Amino acid sequence: MALLDLAMQGLSVFGFILFFVLWLMHFMSIIYVRLHLHKKRSEVKQPFGQLAGVSLLKPLKGVDPNLISNLETFFTLDYPKYEILLCVQDQDDPAVDVCKKLLGKYPNVDARLFIGGKKVGINPKINNLMPGYEGAKYGLVWICDSGIRVKPDTLTDMTNQMTEKVGLVHGLPYVADRQGFAGTLEQVYFGTSHPRSYISANVTGIKCVTGMSCLMRKDVLDQAGGLVAFAQYIAEDYFMAKAIADRGWKFSMATQVALQNSGSYSIGQFQSRMIRWTKLRVNMLPGTVLEPVSECFLASLIIGWAAHYVFRWDMMVFFMCHCLAWFISDYIQLTGVQGGLLCFSKLDFAVAWFIRESMAVQIFLSALWDPTISWRTGRYRLRCGGTAEEILDV
Repeated sequence: MALLDLAMQGLSVFGFILFFVLWLMHFMSIIYVRLHLHKKRSEVKQPFGQLAGVSLLKPLKGVDPNLISNLETFFTLDYPKYEILLCVQDQDDPAVDVCKKLLGKYPNVDARLFIGGKKVGINPKINNLMPGYEGAKYGLVWICDSGIRVKPDTLTDMTNQMTEKVGLVHGLPYVADRQGFAGTLEQVYFGTSHPRSYISANVTGIKCVTGMSCLMRKDVLDQAGGLVAFAQYIAEDYFMAKAIADRGWKFSMATQVALQNSGSYSIGQFQSRMIRWTKLRVNMLPGTVLEPVSECFLASLIIGWAAHYVFRWDMMVFFMCHCLAWFISDYIQLTGVQGGLLCFSKLDFAVAWFIRESMAVQIFLSALWDPTISWRTGRYRLRCGGTAEEILDV
């Protein structure tokens, strides 16, 4: 009996610690978004004509309805000195024709097409980028996914963050306005749960970076072995960021978000993506097994039980009030990340928010059930520590 009482006391203490940590994360991310994102800097850190040259590495595979319009935004960047290195793995990939069309339309833009890749490991993105990386002529490399859309001043914003002690500049992942409930669901996730963890980690000194849009010092990557050194990992972005941090460089977040604008999206694709990301986190960082307690419904149950055990408050009333407060704070954060009017109603937000929160535990359990992932055209078995091996069909 004494052991049971001790366990209950321990759980109640954990509940109150959880309450403090999670709401600290809420407040940090909301405040950071309001103070940092979408802010036009009054001071110019570097004269426009003296901005460092940038080599843009663009990994491409397949096409979707938005590919050509997304890619075209990079050809119209307002930046004095940059090159576009388009990388396609297969000669018969339809992305090749899209690239050739843009190269013909913008002959004055310094852009090249690399076809064939170079096999240096199991990571298909690294293999695809290798020829472009080896041909890059500038000291800064910007690795940016095919589904990203940019503004004319996006690269200027990123290079202005690349100060003397900064080795990597990254953009907070978000999603462009798109039609349909699947688009709303993605936008709600990338405007609430994801930035809460992403921003609070970076604010507290934890290096949390996604590779959707990253500007890095090429000489620092070369010191770590170049892209080849990260070809053994599926989550190459995490290990590139770690290598840069291990060499004493700081990170900075751009004031503009990394705007995902893929033309192919569905609830099933979103769920598969979340499961794949969770599998990678669990294998790289074992502490990720505690991730479900940071989600609204499970956290509210634990904290509600703690409040009932200590203060004898009604557990379900507390649960509902806590969920409501969480819901309101998520909406405030989403509007800050959006930087303007949302393209969906408050009712749409409520439905998408509830469904996303309900999916969280199921996504985590699905990730634990199967250690293999499917990415691009391959299947991989993950190993502890972040490495992987490709599963070949016999």
